[in-house]
Amino acid sequence: MDDSISVPTVDDRKKRFGRLIERDDGRDVPFYDGHPVEVAAWKWVLIIAACAVGFAALILIPQTSNVTALLPRFLFVAIPMAVFIWLTGPFWKSIFRKPTGADYLAMVVFWLLNLAVSFIVGIIVASIFGANANKATEGILEGGPGEIVAFYVGTGIQLLGEEVFTILPFLAVMYFLYTKAKLNRTTSMLLAWLITALWFGAAHLPTYGWNVAQALLIIGTARIVLTLAFIRTKNILVSTGAHILNDWASFTLVLVAAAASAS
Repeated sequence: MDDSISVPTVDDRKKRFGRLIERDDGRDVPFYDGHPVEVAAWKWVLIIAACAVGFAALILIPQTSNVTALLPRFLFVAIPMAVFIWLTGPFWKSIFRKPTGADYLAMVVFWLLNLAVSFIVGIIVASIFGANANKATEGILEGGPGEIVAFYVGTGIQLLGEEVFTILPFLAVMYFLYTKAKLNRTTSMLLAWLITALWFGAAHLPTYGWNVAQALLIIGTARIVLTLAFIRTKNILVSTGAHILNDWASFTLVLVAAAASAS
């Protein structure tokens, strides 16, 4: 008779990063390992395609003002989210969690971290390759209060869209690498992290005059920090909050400076 005790084995492929990267709170990135529900490969392909279609709507629908820009900005979010909800059912909520006090603190921390990292990388890249200004705030003050309100509402929607545009492909790539390529969790996450940072940076090429170094290095690095906010908290609302704080603070400084120089 075998009296040996069977000890459950730990799946080494699912080893997590340390507490510096991931909080020890029991949360995990959803979908990459079939939990909370299996999302087949063809569904991920459709989800990524929906992200591309949403982005196409954002850049191709004419935007004569920030008021008219509300529609393409809304579609940028709505198209991929509609497909994601359709293909994942009620489990779409797995990436949207009610923020805790720690989550709100994380928004501020990652905003400041992103600000610092982007500043340092920006100086280095601009000194070597040059840099083009973001023209998002041009002409807003001349449009009056309605245009200013539409700008902040619209950019808030768009920044949520940018998180959806990044995090859904991140989940897809991590799924393909972990489930299909049989890589371990940390390697799958790292590669998905880098690939989607490049994807996000490339999407900003038109914004920065097709300056490849600026889009891929400065914006790509900022994306790495913002995706880390999701990886740490498993909550897209945290990365969205940090993203909005970062961009709205920058936009506001530019607008205040423009108003001061015009007075």
